[in-house]
Amino acid sequence: MQILFLLCRVEARQSAGYCAMYDICGARSDGKALNCPFNIPAVKPDDLLSSKIQSLCPTITGNVCCTETQFDTLRSQVQQAIPFIVGCPACLRNFLNLFCELTCSPDQSLFINVTSTTKIKTNLTVDGIEYYITDSFGEGLYESCKNVKFGSSNSRALDFLGAGAKNFKEWFAFIGQKAGVNLPGSPYGIKFSPLPPVSSGMKPMNVSTYLCSDDTLGCSCGDCPSAAACSSTAAPPTHKRHACSIKIGSLEAKCVDFVLAILYIVLVSLFLGGGLLHRIKGKKKNSPLTEASRDRSSVNPQKADTIHAQMLQNTPQRNWAQLSAVQGFLANFYRKYGIWVARHPTLVLCLSVSAVLLLCVGLVQFKVETRPDKLWVGKGSRTAEEKQFFDTHLAPFYRIEQLIIATFPKSPHDKAPEILTDENIKLLFDIQKKVDGLRANHSGSLVSLTDICMKPLGEDCATQSILQYFKMKPGNYDDFGGVDHVKYCFEHFTSTESCLSAFKGPLDPTTALGGFSGNNYSEASAFIVTYPVDNAVDNEGNKTEKAVAWEKAFIQLAKDELLPMVKSKGLTLSFSSESSIEEELKRESTADVITIAISYLVMFAYISLTLGDAPRLNSFYITSKVLLGLSGVLLVMLSVLGSVGFFSAVGMKSTLIIMEVIPFLVLAVGVDNMCILVHAVKRQEQDLLLERRISNALMEVGPSITLASLAEILAFAVGAYIKMPAVRVFSMFAALAVLLDFILQVTAFVALIVFDFQRTEDKRVDCFPCIKRPQSSDSSGKGVGQKKASLLTRYMKDVHAPILSHWAVKIVVIAFFFGLAMAGIAMSTRIEPGLEQQIVLPQDSYLQGYFNNISTYLRIGPPLYFVVKNYNYSSESRHTNQLCSINKCDSNSLLNEIAKASLTPEVSYIAKPAASWLDDFLVWLSPEAFGCCRKFTNGTFCPPDDQPPCCPSDQGSCGLSEVCKDCTTCFRHADLSSDRPSTIQFKEKLPWFLNALPSADCAKGGHGAYSTSVDLQGYENGIIQASSFRTYHTPLNKQADFINSMRAAQEFSSKVSRSLKMEVYPYSVFYMFFEQYLDIWKTALINLSIAIAAVFAVCLIITCSFWSSAIILLVIAMIIIDLLGVMAVFHIQLNALSVVNLIMSVGIAVEFCVHITHAFSISSGDRNRRMKEALGGMGASVFSGITLTKLVGVIVLGFSRSEVFVVYYFKMYLALVLLSFLHGLVFLPVFLSMFGPAPRHVEGDRQDHRPSVSSLP
Repeated sequence: MQILFLLCRVEARQSAGYCAMYDICGARSDGKALNCPFNIPAVKPDDLLSSKIQSLCPTITGNVCCTETQFDTLRSQVQQAIPFIVGCPACLRNFLNLFCELTCSPDQSLFINVTSTTKIKTNLTVDGIEYYITDSFGEGLYESCKNVKFGSSNSRALDFLGAGAKNFKEWFAFIGQKAGVNLPGSPYGIKFSPLPPVSSGMKPMNVSTYLCSDDTLGCSCGDCPSAAACSSTAAPPTHKRHACSIKIGSLEAKCVDFVLAILYIVLVSLFLGGGLLHRIKGKKKNSPLTEASRDRSSVNPQKADTIHAQMLQNTPQRNWAQLSAVQGFLANFYRKYGIWVARHPTLVLCLSVSAVLLLCVGLVQFKVETRPDKLWVGKGSRTAEEKQFFDTHLAPFYRIEQLIIATFPKSPHDKAPEILTDENIKLLFDIQKKVDGLRANHSGSLVSLTDICMKPLGEDCATQSILQYFKMKPGNYDDFGGVDHVKYCFEHFTSTESCLSAFKGPLDPTTALGGFSGNNYSEASAFIVTYPVDNAVDNEGNKTEKAVAWEKAFIQLAKDELLPMVKSKGLTLSFSSESSIEEELKRESTADVITIAISYLVMFAYISLTLGDAPRLNSFYITSKVLLGLSGVLLVMLSVLGSVGFFSAVGMKSTLIIMEVIPFLVLAVGVDNMCILVHAVKRQEQDLLLERRISNALMEVGPSITLASLAEILAFAVGAYIKMPAVRVFSMFAALAVLLDFILQVTAFVALIVFDFQRTEDKRVDCFPCIKRPQSSDSSGKGVGQKKASLLTRYMKDVHAPILSHWAVKIVVIAFFFGLAMAGIAMSTRIEPGLEQQIVLPQDSYLQGYFNNISTYLRIGPPLYFVVKNYNYSSESRHTNQLCSINKCDSNSLLNEIAKASLTPEVSYIAKPAASWLDDFLVWLSPEAFGCCRKFTNGTFCPPDDQPPCCPSDQGSCGLSEVCKDCTTCFRHADLSSDRPSTIQFKEKLPWFLNALPSADCAKGGHGAYSTSVDLQGYENGIIQASSFRTYHTPLNKQADFINSMRAAQEFSSKVSRSLKMEVYPYSVFYMFFEQYLDIWKTALINLSIAIAAVFAVCLIITCSFWSSAIILLVIAMIIIDLLGVMAVFHIQLNALSVVNLIMSVGIAVEFCVHITHAFSISSGDRNRRMKEALGGMGASVFSGITLTKLVGVIVLGFSRSEVFVVYYFKMYLALVLLSFLHGLVFLPVFLSMFGPAPRHVEGDRQDHRPSVSSLP
C-alpha cells in the first residue's frame, strides 16, 4: 500500500473520481485517527456502507473516498456537534455537507490538497490539507447557522461550534485549527481557501446550500429571524415612547408644563382683572354715609372686647350664637367638662393614665418585623403569589454571595487598569482558599461552603469565577498557561474541554468579569466571584438557617481578612451576602437613636420655654413650665406605647418605621395641642377663678383641637387600606397613637395644667413644687400672667395682619401661591418611583460600596424566567408548537417571541433568547441526535458513549464499548409524527431527558441545566403544571431600570398569553419588592384624595360650613402639591416612605389651617377685620406652638448618620413645616380676607357675646 501511495504521488491526479485521502493509516497519541494520503480512484462501497453514508450524507452517491472505519469516525465526530444545530435542519444539512464532502466525496481530489504528512510508526499519515471551498458555500453555511441558539446556555450554537465567529472565514479558521492532544477538533490542520491555483486543474467545492428559510428544511423564527413568516409578524418597537413636548424656537417644554403655564397666565389675568374691576366699583359706592358707618364700626371692637370681658364672668352659655350646631355642642360640652376637670384633676389624671397604661400591657407581646417580603409585599400581591407558585412547583431562587475585586484608576479621568495579571489571579486563588476553609457554627455543627452551595451536575459548587478555567485548582494555573489560558477561554469557554468548569459546565466570562465593553473581556477591570447557595421553601431542613450562619461568617471573613489582603495589592473589595440587607437594616434601626433622642430633648426644651411666661430673674423658677412640658412629653410617649401595646396584644408586629417615626410624629402633633391649651388658659382674665379660666379656654380652643385631631386621625386611618404592610401597619399605629394622644391631652394634660397653675398661683417652684417661695413686696398680688400681650402676639396683630390687608400684597400673595401650586404640579411629573438601596442603609455600611460597584461593573442583569402553567403536551394539543422555537414550531410561539424581544433590549429589557428545556428535549429525542436519546435492548436508558457505563470513569479515552455496542436511538423518523413525540413517548422520555448528563457526545442532556425547570408532579395525566424558560434582563443600574424591566416583562407576558391562550407570567427575584412601584402613583393619589376628603368631611360636620371646609381642603391640597414639587427638586423618590410622609402631611397640614379658619369663623365684622382678629388671636400660637415646635425637632434630624432620615424625614418634614407655615400664616389669611365665609347673622348684641379670640390680655 505504501508503494502504491508513492506511485500515486508521482502521478498525483486532481480530477473527478479520484481521492486525495483514503483509509486510516494511524492514530495520534490521544487516539484520534489520521487518514492515509492516498491519491487513488474512488471506491465503490458495499450496500451496507452505501446506505450508512446516505443516511448521513445524502449528497454522496456512487463511489466514495472513505472506508467504513473512516465513516464511523466521521459519524462519531459530528455527533458531538449535531445536538447544537439539529433544531435548524438547513444549518445541520449545510454543516454535514461540509464534512461529508471532505471525508467521502468521490471527487475529493478536485478540492482537497494534502500539504503535509507525518509518519506514524511505518505509515505516512495526513498532517495538513488545503480545502478549497467557494465563498458562496461558506457564506450560505454561516448565514444558515449564525442565529441558531443553544438553549441551556442562552447562547448561539456558534459560540460552541465556532468560538463566536462573526463570519464564515472566522468559523473556517476555527474549524481548521489542528487540535492539541486530548482536545476536541481536527487531528490535522485544514486551510480553507476559496480558489485553487489555475494550473492545478482543481475546482473549489460548491455543493448547494440551504437557506434557513427554506420551505423543506426551514428553521424556526428564533433560529432564523430572516424567514418570511417571521419578518411578516409585527416587530417590536425599536425605540421608547417619548413624553409629549412642545418646541418654541430653541426652547423645548413638556406639554404639561406648557399647559400649566398657559392656565396660570389665564387665571392670574382673570384674577387681576376681576380685582381691578371690584376695586373700581368699590370706589364708586363710597359715600359720606358709608364713611360714617365705617367710623362707627371702628369703635365696635372696643365695645365688643368690653362686653366680652364682662360676659366671661357671667354666663358663657350665651357666647355661642354664631357657631354651628356641632360647634355649639362641643363648646357647651367643653365648658362643663372644663369646670369638672378643674374640680377633680386627680381623678381625671389617674383614670386617663391608668386606661392607657392598661393598653401598654400588650408590650409583652412586642415583636419587630424585619423581613423585607413581609414589610413591602401585601396579601393578594400578584408577584408574591407568582413567587410562591415558582418556589413550590419548581425551586426557590438560589441565594447569592458575591465578591467584587477591582482595580481603580490613578485619577478620575483615567481608565481603570486591567485586572487580568498573574499576581491578581494568584490573589484570587488565595481568597478562594480562605473561603473554602471557612467554617460557620450552626447549632453546634460546622457549616462550609460545600455543605450549602448549589451543585447542578455533581460534587462541585457552581461558583462563578474565572478560576473555573483552571478547575478551581491552583496547581493547574501554570500547567494550563496562566493568563494566556484565561484569554484563550474567553473565546473557547463553550468548546474546549480545558476551559470547562469544575462543575462540568461552561463559564460565561460575562458573569465572572466586570468593567469591560462589548466582548473585550481582556479589558476587564474587576473580578466578580459569585457563590450560588441552595435556598429552601419555608426553611426546609434548616437549609436557610445554615446558609445564614455561613453568610454571617463570610461577611466577617471579608471584613477581617479578605479586605486587608486585597488592599495590600492596591485593589478594592466589595462584598455582599443574601442576608446582608436585612442585617444592615437591623443595624440601621439603632444608628440614629442618639439623633432621635436629641430631637426629642430639643423639642422638650422648646416646649418648656414656650409654655412659660417671659423669663424674669425674680420669678422665672415659678413662671417656667419645665415640669408641665416634661409631663406633656411623657404623655405623648405613653400614647405611643399604648398604641404599640394594643396592636402587639392583637398579634400585629411593629416595624422600624413605627419605632423611628411615630414617636416623633405624635410628639410634633401633641405639642401643638399642649401649646394651644396653655396659651388659651393664659389668655383668660386672671381675675377669674381657675376653673372658669380652664372652662373658657376649653370652650375657645376645644372645638378646633377636636376638629384638627379627628382630621389627623382619619388621615392616618386611611392608610390602613393600603395593601403595602409597612404603610398599612404604620397608618394603624399612628392613627391610634394620635387618638390616644388627643384623649390624654384633653384629660390628663388639662388636669396637669390645673395642677401647674395652682402651683404658680401658690408661688411654688417649678420641678420642686414642695418648695414654696415666700411672698415678696414686689408681688403684684393679681396673679401671674397679668401683663401685656407678648411681642409675637403684638407683631401678628399690629404688623403682620395689616401688611396682609393691603390689596397689592393680597394680589402678589395669591398670584405667588397659585404659581407655586402650578409649579408643584409640573414638577411632580418628574418624580421617579423607587427607593435606592444605598439611601436605606447606614452611610458607613459595607453595602454602599457594593451597590456602587454593581452598577459600575456588572454586564449582565438578573435572571428572568417565563413560567408556563398547565402545559398540555399531548399529541392532540397545539401547546408544544406554541411554545418551542425549533423547526416546525409556530412563528409566534413563546420562545420565538422572546427571541424577537431580545433584539430590542432597550425596550424589552431582555438580554438573550431563553434557554428552552422543551427545544432541547425535542432535539434530544430526534433521530438525527443519535448520540443522545438511546436505549438498551431491554428498553432502558442508554447514556452517550463517553459516559458510564459505556465509558468507565477511570478510562482516559472512550471508544465503542462492549457494554453499549447494542444501544440504538430511541426513535426512528417513522416513530414520530411531524418530528414530535406522541403523548406516551413524551411522558416516558421526559424523565430520561431531565436525568441525562450533558457531555461531549450529547450536550443536550437536561440534568443540571433543567433539573428545576419542569414540575413532574402529576405530569402523567398529560399536563405539566409548571415549567420555566430562563433568560436574563439587561444590566439594571437604577431603580427606574428595575421598575421598567418588570413592567415590560409583564406587558410582554400578557400579550403572549392572550395570543397563545395560555397562562404565562414572568418571574425574577426582585419583582416582589418592586411591584409596589408599578402603581405607586395610583396608591399615593387615591390615599391622599381619601385623606383630604376625610378631613373635608370632618370639617364640614363640625363647622357646618361648606365654604370653610372647602377652603381648608384647598390649602391642604396646595401644601401637598408644593411638597410634591419639593420632592422633585431634591430628587426624592416616590415609595412607601414618601407615601407615608405625604399622608402624614395631610394630618399635620390640618393643624396650620383649622385654628386660623376657626378663629376667623367665630369673629365678626368685615373680612379684613376678622382676618386681623384671627391672626392676632391664633397667629402667635400657630407660629410658636406649631411651626417652631416642629421646626426645632426637624432640624436636629438633619444631623442624622442615616441618609434615609436626612432625605425622607429631615428634608420632607422641613419642607412640610415651612410650606404649611407659609400657607397657614400668609396665604390662608389673605384668601380668607378675600373669599372667606360670611359671618352667621345674629340678633342684637348677642354677636358680642361669643368667646372672641380678641379677648387677649
